[in-house]
Amino acid sequence: MVTTATLATFLVAAIASLFMAWAIGAGSSGSTPFAAAVGANAISVMRAGFVVGLLGFLGAVLQGANVTEAVGTELVANTTLTAPAVIVALLVAATLVALGVFAGYPIATAFTVTGAVVGAGLALGGDPAWAKYREIGALWVLTPFVGGGIAFSTAKFLRDERVPERLAVPFLAGLVGAIVVNINFAILPGPAGSGSITGTVVRLTVGVDPDPTVLLGIRLAATLVLSALVVVALAYEMADDEARGQQRFLLVLGALVAFSAGGSQVGLAIGPLVPLLGDFSVPLPAVLAGGGLGLLAGSWTGAPRMIKALAQDYSSLGPRRSIAAMIPSFAIAQTAVAFGIPVSFNEIIVSAIIGSGYAAVSEEGGGGVSAAKMGYTVLAWLGSLALAFGLSYGVFVLVDRLLLG
Repeated sequence: MVTTATLATFLVAAIASLFMAWAIGAGSSGSTPFAAAVGANAISVMRAGFVVGLLGFLGAVLQGANVTEAVGTELVANTTLTAPAVIVALLVAATLVALGVFAGYPIATAFTVTGAVVGAGLALGGDPAWAKYREIGALWVLTPFVGGGIAFSTAKFLRDERVPERLAVPFLAGLVGAIVVNINFAILPGPAGSGSITGTVVRLTVGVDPDPTVLLGIRLAATLVLSALVVVALAYEMADDEARGQQRFLLVLGALVAFSAGGSQVGLAIGPLVPLLGDFSVPLPAVLAGGGLGLLAGSWTGAPRMIKALAQDYSSLGPRRSIAAMIPSFAIAQTAVAFGIPVSFNEIIVSAIIGSGYAAVSEEGGGGVSAAKMGYTVLAWLGSLALAFGLSYGVFVLVDRLLLG
């Protein structure tokens, strides 16, 4: 039986979760995706904030389950987060992120939330989930190298005078299309509860799942056909107006990154609530929708100011470097969603921008990216993880003693 005190505690935790969702929406997940398109004058600041909020909400509902469950149940072993632990973790993380938003300094949300949840969970008496930490650590460490490397290679490809942009950009759009048609969405049926566009095409054309080798062949064929359609459509657009084609591709990339941000970042806000849902029979999709609304509110109220600031940086990148930075950002975000790994959009975007920047530096010369600034940024990421862990651990121990006393 749910007591009034238990319900009140859950409501406090839910409010803290919504505050966290708002802070995330107002921060990197709400401002980064369309900054490149705004910088290229493809969309206005206010319209970008409006659209990114809607796309973040859709991403939260359609792709948010994996990261949400991982944050709520897989970061600490041999214990289940209690309502006080959830409240402490969310309030510590949300306060740090909100301070970053108001100060104009982007806090690494995934580092902050992960540190806060682990800190509260260990203070509660749980054990470290080393297997999950290795998985998370691998993605966090590889992101700068993989994301930066892909951005560097993409920027070099776009700058290659032997390959006309009217061919290079549609080719890259086809690669992005191949990823899109193979990622899972909650509204599509599939063996694990969600399915992809190519999986749906296979079921509609074949009816029953064939031999695995045949199934792989059919999915590959469907991927090639669907991505070819994307290539042809954008090539036709760029043949008519090359600049407009690039701008529209940037808009699509911004939309995909915004959608992916909703799918990954919502878990950071509402994941800690997952252990409490069973007591109130609240379905996860409803909580995902609530978290998506929090992201939407943050995007609409706080993101335009940061979009405007970031757009000034992106305008100096130019459309080619912006495209080169956005493609790996989308791919890495979707990888994190698929494996249920909390990931920082600040880390993804910064790494991709640095990678695309080095492509220009290697050809034109110049000072490039400041090594000192890169070092300070990495220290800030690690510092946010350590600070959130220490504060959450200490605050929960203090609260626990006060409650027991």
